[in-house]
Amino acid sequence: MRTYCNFIDGRFVEPQSDSFADVDNPATSAVIARVTLASQDDALSAVEAASRAQKTWRALTAIERGEHLRRFADAIVERAPKIGAALALESGKSIADSENEARYAADITRYHAEWARRIEGEVIPSDTPNENLVLHREPIGVVACLIPFNYPVYTLLRKVAPALITGNTVVVRPSNNTPASAFEIAEAAQQADLPAGVFNVLAMDHATAGAVCTHPAVGMITLTGSVNAGRIVLDYCKANIAKPSLELGGKAPAIIEPDADLEAAASAVVASKTTHCGQLCTAMERVYVHAGVHDRFVELLRTKMRAVSFGDRAQDASKMGPLVSRSAQRNIHAMVERAVAEGATIATGGVLPEGPGYFYPPTLLVNCRHDMEIVREEIFGPVLPVISYDTLDEALAMANDHQYGLSSVLYTENYRTAMRVANEIEAGELYVNRTPADPYQGFHAGWKRSGLGGDDGKHGMLEFTQTRLVIMKY
Repeated sequence: MRTYCNFIDGRFVEPQSDSFADVDNPATSAVIARVTLASQDDALSAVEAASRAQKTWRALTAIERGEHLRRFADAIVERAPKIGAALALESGKSIADSENEARYAADITRYHAEWARRIEGEVIPSDTPNENLVLHREPIGVVACLIPFNYPVYTLLRKVAPALITGNTVVVRPSNNTPASAFEIAEAAQQADLPAGVFNVLAMDHATAGAVCTHPAVGMITLTGSVNAGRIVLDYCKANIAKPSLELGGKAPAIIEPDADLEAAASAVVASKTTHCGQLCTAMERVYVHAGVHDRFVELLRTKMRAVSFGDRAQDASKMGPLVSRSAQRNIHAMVERAVAEGATIATGGVLPEGPGYFYPPTLLVNCRHDMEIVREEIFGPVLPVISYDTLDEALAMANDHQYGLSSVLYTENYRTAMRVANEIEAGELYVNRTPADPYQGFHAGWKRSGLGGDDGKHGMLEFTQTRLVIMKY
């Protein structure tokens, strides 16, 4: 069993205490690694190293920073088997999916490297004669990156790459459920000769993470996590008026119109709820089905869900994998039980499995109401509530009557319907006739309680900058 040490100022630091955290395999419940939990001194050293390095890093031309990122991406691809092996063990994903996540993370790193010649300011007309207004884009400084458990390799580079290309340095806190893959990425950074202090990775408890986030040198905190975690980060930001960038909860509605390709829509909905056991921020979490096709669509969902079996993907990659933890498994089952008590009917699934691993069967709930907890709160698992509607007005009203506004989905063959929903849906994304997938040249940003700021594309890259206006009289 491997023990991972924290990566600070370009090197792996031997532990200064006996504080460790076990990492288990959610498919078997077995401990597969352990990580050194950073001390407060470790955390301060990492922020100070990042702050020192940022002065030199920002002085490089953007194209030089881009070259560093390209070498980093090359090292990630070269080490994809090792990164993937660590990720598969700690997440319950298959080896193939884990290695592909590493390669996709390299892709987004290269994408942001390409912004090197495109970080542009503006020249703004002045009201005063013989005067120019020039708006510069500048780095913020040190960025604290808080990474979730569900796609920990991709999300890490999704945040780190734009931070680095714009001249910032980073201190990364991976999820304590999936930290091993982050330290494998740190080995790739070392292999790529990324300058010391530019990229730091530490496993931390909550108190130590708070010390990092409230350090005066930290100018921005970026998080992918729950709404409650977002509130904690906003409290951290108060200390030094740090900039927040938050991708929080999601409860993506899927509207199924009567003219939709029902077979394709059902396949997509089930894939969305069973990929990584439904642990995706953009997974379809509530489905509104037109009454005219409701029974047929429910039967398609039931048939396709029953065809999905769960198990250890290391043994059989065709299986649906586990949830992240025992508590997640128990919490989701409790939500299903409460839904039944409120009047929902289990069409398939809904049984808490016995034995090792944190599995839960694909579960379909019908006879749901819009006011039920199972419809109002994020599930983050393979459970799908279905609600019938009579008109598009009614479907839109229910889809928009919600605390979350991250992603949304529409299945229809009518372009007028598609345009109307595109103009009226209260969400940062609408996917028409396809499964949500976060194209990295787009902009992944939530409305309402789903977040502040966003990731990906030009706008995600600019999140990591601040402006300076130069008023030049001549």
